[in-house]
Amino acid sequence: MKTPNYKTALANPIFNSVSKAASNLKLDTYVIGGFVRDFLLERGDAKDIDIVAVGSGISLAKEVSKLLPGNPNVSVFKNYGTAMLKSSGIELEFVGARKESYSEDSRNPAVENGTLQDDQNRRDFTINALALSLNEATYGDLLDPFNGVEDLHNKIIRTPLEPDITYSDDPLRMLRAIRFATQLDFIIEQESLDAITRNAERITIISKERVVDEINKILSAPVPSKGFSLLHKTGLLPFIFPELVALQGIDEKDGQKHKDNFWHTLEVVDNIAETTENLWLRWAALLHDIGKAPTKRFDKKIGWTFHAHEFVGSKMVFKLFKRLKMPLNDKMKFVQKMVLMSSRPIVLASDVTDSAVRRLVFDAGEYVEDLMTLCEADITTKNPKKFKKYHQNFEVVRSKIMEVEERDQVRNFQPPVSGAEIMKTFNLQPSREIGQIKDAIKEAILEGEIANNYEEAHAFMIKKGQELGLTIAL
Repeated sequence: MKTPNYKTALANPIFNSVSKAASNLKLDTYVIGGFVRDFLLERGDAKDIDIVAVGSGISLAKEVSKLLPGNPNVSVFKNYGTAMLKSSGIELEFVGARKESYSEDSRNPAVENGTLQDDQNRRDFTINALALSLNEATYGDLLDPFNGVEDLHNKIIRTPLEPDITYSDDPLRMLRAIRFATQLDFIIEQESLDAITRNAERITIISKERVVDEINKILSAPVPSKGFSLLHKTGLLPFIFPELVALQGIDEKDGQKHKDNFWHTLEVVDNIAETTENLWLRWAALLHDIGKAPTKRFDKKIGWTFHAHEFVGSKMVFKLFKRLKMPLNDKMKFVQKMVLMSSRPIVLASDVTDSAVRRLVFDAGEYVEDLMTLCEADITTKNPKKFKKYHQNFEVVRSKIMEVEERDQVRNFQPPVSGAEIMKTFNLQPSREIGQIKDAIKEAILEGEIANNYEEAHAFMIKKGQELGLTIAL
């Protein structure tokens, strides 16, 4: 990371407007936080910019709006003393410099007006306390009271003040530390890491929504396992994902062991992160084995078993999403389906029959590619021969899926004969027999007994109806 000309960070004309508005109001004003950090890390142009004024941030926002094209609307949040406006694709948030004090049972601080130094003191990490002056006399000067630039150079996450106070005051900062370490591939300074461990239980006062937001960012990182390893190491994980903690450890009986499913899971998440940015598929990788802890059994004849862990795990997904106040919608159902079907292609790989492939494609529907991606990520063997063999087997499965799909078109298929036609053919009122015939047609297609077309399905319908003792209507 080279030493930059800090004024180049302020090349966007919007900063001139903020500087002029600050001068009009005689307010000392600075751009602070993530924008400055990301400029120094050369992470591209930020679209979210935090502006701190020694005085009223709301007044400054309104004055800036007057100077911008179109006089953009200012959203004011009086309770927080903040204001926001959007201009040319950039979101500016304004706040007055402040100092904060916290009570033990809340992360919502008592706030009072303060100096720039007070405001920098309250920041979570040294790398987020960096500020650039927007004042005429010192325009573009860097204010770095905690050696944040040096920490950026050394790739260190460190708190400006004593870490126990920082994390106890606002326990969300513990997750943010781990998230930044994961996203930026930084190291959390040891004193800070120890403080997170000491304060881990305080994470329970943070809203589930805030926790999940940080977890999503960790999962979206290039190597998510770094974050989950830190959550485990610091003792935060049991308060967020006890289901994952339950997977850790290797039991041995009669000389037989099973793998550590916790560390295996983290490998799977890293594997899938290399192939997809789909957050919900990454969630599926994280949760694909959670049913193994409650289903683990030892059988003297066959060793360790995890019977029906996929089914149990899919049920656990709902409970976990509900507990964490995550969306109980199609995203949750997608994760459930992936967990439920996570072993199907693996079993199929050893005996790739047309009927089994048809059923896989039918059951997975539009998500069959996602399912295959998950199962390939699930290969974590360190044996090169086995690794190669498993991947070759999956290539055979993928090829067979394409062949069967092209020929039989069973992905999300509807039986060629409708319930209405069955009723008309046999002069039936709504009854059990209609469902029996429809199911029989579906099974016959999936088993390859008949082709997926109207002619063969209609003939099969007549045959099945007669077997059920039904009479064709004249």
